[in-house]
Amino acid sequence: MPADLTTPPLTDPLSVYRYRDGLYAVDLLTAAVVHLDFFTWLAINPSTKEQICAHYGFAERPVDVMLTLFVANSFLENAEGVFSLSPKGKEHLTTGSPWNLAPYYASLKNRPVTHDFLQVLKTDKPANWGGDKAALDWHKAMETEEFSRSFTAAMDCRGQYLGQALATKLNLSGRKRLLDIGGGSGIYACSLCAHHPHLSATVFEQAPVDVIARRCIAERGYSDRVTVAVGDMFKSELPQDCDVHLFSNVLHDWGFNEVRELLRISHRALPAGGMLIIHDAFINADKTGPLPVAEYSTLLMHSTQGKCYSVGEYEELLHETGFEPGQFVEGAVDRGFMTAARKPVG
Repeated sequence: MPADLTTPPLTDPLSVYRYRDGLYAVDLLTAAVVHLDFFTWLAINPSTKEQICAHYGFAERPVDVMLTLFVANSFLENAEGVFSLSPKGKEHLTTGSPWNLAPYYASLKNRPVTHDFLQVLKTDKPANWGGDKAALDWHKAMETEEFSRSFTAAMDCRGQYLGQALATKLNLSGRKRLLDIGGGSGIYACSLCAHHPHLSATVFEQAPVDVIARRCIAERGYSDRVTVAVGDMFKSELPQDCDVHLFSNVLHDWGFNEVRELLRISHRALPAGGMLIIHDAFINADKTGPLPVAEYSTLLMHSTQGKCYSVGEYEELLHETGFEPGQFVEGAVDRGFMTAARKPVG
């Protein structure tokens, strides 16, 4: 029997999520400590992000994720864009300190993901999913049936919990139809319809995920209210009959330029006053945390073209693309959402 999308679990799965989401943070720290001796250099050379990129020959996106992780851990301090070591970082992560723990990390230096991070920092290109050297990168792999099935199943079981948490906090009164862009199995569209009986939805997905979505929607018993439209969200016209758009755990897979383009595409398809929902893991506006989200961002930086964006970064992008952003609202297991209203053109 399919799960009841209106009944939450009896216990809190937070720790189970965090083990998986934070898995790669130790590898990024190991790369910085053992391979780069990054903290020793920064102790002598407090620097901006741009200066750090120039010194090491690194790209901006992965360095931003790395610095956010280290600030969230209180290893670094950020004073108006200049990064320097905190007392903790200076005492425990620099060569010459009697309390230096770099040798404790030396045995981890040859972990495959640690080496991956050295390449991602230099090239800004994602490594293969799960550190599998024989695999396609995540975006290409999603075009294959085997990987798309396994990945969609993973996101489906996550969405069964997160979808309910999102649905119970959203005010969708007066809204009629939702477009779940890049909606995977349709778990979020179904959850929102389950909690808002007046709502119908369309899941917009590429092949072969569309086939998986139709099957999953039918198994949940929502085929009468949730349909599937096929297309490439960057290239195809979005359906025009929806007054709510949802990006759930989608934008974090892409770089700034792609996120900006997706928001512009959404703006073109939404009516004036239409609602946009961004459901994701958010870094706070000053990029000091939360630590679990900063850790999750390292996984995204490793395996996708994206990262966890900050509330401030989303606000800037939303204004730029014709939306009026609302407030960030906390959800479940380190996720949350922002809504935005589509402003009229001109």
